[in-house]
Parts: sequence; C-alpha cells; structure tokens
Amino acid sequence: MREKLRFLGMDVHAETIAVAVAEPDGEVRSLGTIANREESIRKFIKKLGPAEQLRACYEAGPTGFVLYWQLAQLGVECAVVAPTLVPKKSGDRVKTDRRDALKLARSHRSGDLTAVWVPDEASEALRDLVRAREAAKQDQLRARHRLTKFLLRTGRRPPLGVKVWTERYLAWLQQIRYTQPAQEATLLDCLNEVEHMGALVKRLEQAILDVVKLAPLPVQEVIRGLQALRGVAHISAVTIAAELGNITSRFESARQLMGYSGAIPSEDSSGKRKRQGSITKTGNAHLRRIVIESAWSYRHRPSNGAKLRKRQAGVPAEITEIAWKAQNRLHKRYMKLLAAGKDQRKTTTAIGRELTGFIWAIGIKAEAACKQQVAA
Repeated sequence: MREKLRFLGMDVHAETIAVAVAEPDGEVRSLGTIANREESIRKFIKKLGPAEQLRACYEAGPTGFVLYWQLAQLGVECAVVAPTLVPKKSGDRVKTDRRDALKLARSHRSGDLTAVWVPDEASEALRDLVRAREAAKQDQLRARHRLTKFLLRTGRRPPLGVKVWTERYLAWLQQIRYTQPAQEATLLDCLNEVEHMGALVKRLEQAILDVVKLAPLPVQEVIRGLQALRGVAHISAVTIAAELGNITSRFESARQLMGYSGAIPSEDSSGKRKRQGSITKTGNAHLRRIVIESAWSYRHRPSNGAKLRKRQAGVPAEITEIAWKAQNRLHKRYMKLLAAGKDQRKTTTAIGRELTGFIWAIGIKAEAACKQQVAA
C-alpha cells in the first residue's frame, strides 16, 4: 500500500497554498500554487487521484486547523507538523514557498516530521476562549501599568497603608484631580481603560464558567480533579485541561508531559562531561506559564485551607492523596533548593516542572475514573 502513496507538502498562507508532491518512484516536484479557498482545495485534491492514496502535511501556524478539517472531509489523511522540528540543512540560505513545500513533501515521505496534537472542535473552542481571557489579563496589566506610571510621573502617591488595586485604592483614584486639562483628560482615559479591561476579564471568566458546564464529562472530571492541587483554582484548571486535551492518549509518562511544557533543562553533554543549561522553552508556553504561577504557592508550608477544602469536596480520595503528597514533596523541595543557594525564580521553575508530574498523575486518575463511570 505504501508503494502507491503520494505525499503532499503544503506551505499554507492566508491567501495561497504552495503544494509539492513526493511520488512513489522517488520524484519530488512542485505542483504550483492554489488559492486558500475550500472550493480550490476540493478541485485540486480531485485532480490528484484517489484520496485514500494521499498523505498531506503542513506546518502549524496562524492559519490554524481549518485546512486539516477540510482535507479530512475530503478523505485525505493530513498531519499538522511542528515547524521547529522540521529538518533543515545548516547551509540552506534560500527560503521560498516553493522550496518549503518541496522540503515538507520530501520529509513527510521519509518520516522525519513530528505531528502536533489537533484538537476537536469543542476543545479548540474552549482553548480559544481561555487564551482570549489570558490576552485580556495581559491587556489589563498594561492598562494598570500605564495608569500607575502616569501617577508616578505626576507625583501622586496613595496614602500609607493602602495597597494597590484594592477597594480603598480605587476609591482614592476617583478623588484625584489635576489643574491642567490635558492631565485630567489623560487620567480619565487611563481610568476608563482600566475599568474597561477589568469588565472584559470578568465577562470572559463568566463565559468560561458557563462553557465548562457544557463540556464533555472527561473534561469536567479532569478540571475538578486538578483543583485539588494547591495553587490550581478553577481558571487555572480549565487552562491546563484546555491545553492538554486527552492526557491519557497524548502523554505516556509524566516526563513526557514535562518535556511538552518546555520546563526541562537544556543539555549539552559529551562523553563524561555533562552540562545542563536553562530550560528549553520548546513546548506549550501557555501551559508552562500557568504551572509556574501555581508553583509559587508551594513556598508555604503544607496545609489545607478553607478554599482548598471547598475545591476538594466531592473529589475522589485517591486524587486528594496525590494533591497532599504534592504539597509535602514540593514544599520540601522548595526549601531544600533555597537552602542550597538557588535563585528563587529558578527554584520556582523547578517546582513547576515537578508539579507538572502531579498534574499528569491526577489527569490519568480522573480520566480512568470517568471511563469506569461510563462503563458502569
């Protein structure tokens, strides 16, 4: 069967797709450029012959997975590949759409490409919503920074004992007045932007709460289980679940998930020499950010506060045991690294890496329990 397969390499852009094919006899040739439109893709695939003999691939990028779903509807097996893992010759200094398509077709036929996980429609929609909320939080932080830096430049300081962005701080902001009309207009604009971004974040968080209630049962169970961990509240749990998808089918071990997060150290070893550097960051940046943020909670001694006990209500005992084990191990590890003179940020990154392993363990348990519940 493989002797009859034709491998397509597709360099996809917003308006065009450069296509190349690796023939069964070894020839690799360009097929030109087509419009990135559903009708054009359908006509092109029809000209190439039986869909079951085609194997297409293209690089993951801003065009998303639309082309993947279009090809799947046409019966063509497609792979969305990781751009950073596409083989590249060090001496190759010429980059064009045509050459990129030829390289993809050739590498796809030889099996040198690494495919990324393609989420289903519901998972992709939830991930888009979670990332929209993350972008809104970043915009909110920028708006707050613009306001506080403006106040700093104009010599306005909050009263002693008033913490920023508390109710007392917001009430103080409303009392500020400037004699210059230009500064007054600047202040009003900054305040309006802060209020606008705060309202946007609240709307998106409420939308996430509503959508999760309609999510598939395995996703809900994973979200509920992850909240048993210290430092992982509802939004954090939803973010992790949306970025990981089905943990059981995607990650065979905790170490594999750690590598996916990009929080493992880089290494340059040879012979007896072993040299490790900074973390690779060659994984999911959204997952890495939320896990390392959660890892800061483990600088505190192990305890189950009221909020954590509320989140753990109704969670299976085996998952709460994993969460308690995580508290004890990660806090002990945190204090040990600090005592050894390690930088606090590096220490927290190391704790985040180990926390990823506990996330994997809870995800596996939650999905297994859901399967047993459905089977029963």
